[in-house]
Amino acid sequence: MWARLRGAVPPRIAAMLVGALLLQLGFVLSYVGAFHHPQPHRIPIAVAAPQRMAPDAVEKLNGIPGHPLKATAADEATARERLRTGEISGVLIVKPGSRTDTLLTAGAGGASTASALETVIEKAEKTQDRTASVVDAFPAQAGDARGLSSFYLVVGWTVGGYLFAALLGVSLGARPATARGAGRRLLAAVPYAVLSGLGGAAIVGPLLGALNGHFLALSAIGALVVFGAAAMTIAFQVLFGVLGIGVTVLLFVVLGNPSAGGAYGPELLPPFWRALSPALPNGAATHAVRHVMYFSGHGIAANLAVLTAYALGGALAGVLGVNLIRRRRAAAAVSG
Repeated sequence: MWARLRGAVPPRIAAMLVGALLLQLGFVLSYVGAFHHPQPHRIPIAVAAPQRMAPDAVEKLNGIPGHPLKATAADEATARERLRTGEISGVLIVKPGSRTDTLLTAGAGGASTASALETVIEKAEKTQDRTASVVDAFPAQAGDARGLSSFYLVVGWTVGGYLFAALLGVSLGARPATARGAGRRLLAAVPYAVLSGLGGAAIVGPLLGALNGHFLALSAIGALVVFGAAAMTIAFQVLFGVLGIGVTVLLFVVLGNPSAGGAYGPELLPPFWRALSPALPNGAATHAVRHVMYFSGHGIAANLAVLTAYALGGALAGVLGVNLIRRRRAAAAVSG
């Protein structure tokens, strides 16, 4: 039986099928591993309290087992400004003359993080025989349910980028024959990326009313995301041939999507996925879109640097990789 199976399935095809199985299992492991038991970890929060009470309040919040919060003291005006720019996820305003404090959250930054923060503060307040009234000071737009539109927009852009490059690989061959051929594919990706950015921004904005405003900024981020995904896919195809598609899926789908901060914010993910979030295009782009839409673009420089690095790195790896492979083949032919 095994002899017949080996004869029916060539080793190269068998290796690809094994790779597909591993990707499938990796998909299940990554998504379930990231989402099956969300726990808050060092959610940034400012405590606005009278000077004599602030140190004790901060110490108690930072001393909660498991370190779900990262609390710092600030006056109320400063704390509100930090919340407005997305630097922190909440503000606890302590009212010494009352048994009820006020918790300000920013649902625009992700409903999962805001909800987790509310739960932690509620439990902490109970231990002090106090309560907290919750105010969503910076909510998501009416059409942006749970603040997830940014994430799904980025998913669409990344899928479009690697599908573009994958289809070119299927039509023209996984590996371009020359560096010029790789360059042509990259040049073709430029108008595609621009149209993808514009189209995505138009759909979530004017068409659906999910993310209204900042059309050009969203389009620019989208173009960068799509070109980066296409460039990385081209590079992987140059380096790994047909298997490059699998490497692309591993990067953008298996690892990138669950760590992006969509369904659960990075502060709620296990350490592995939490560390990946700002380093992969999915997480960097999701954070950038949210902060452009809701937090005046504060804190996106690092995100744009990550996206640019993937775009330029993918382009360089694709072009230089073709030359490297050609030289190795030429050297092998001479030595042979």
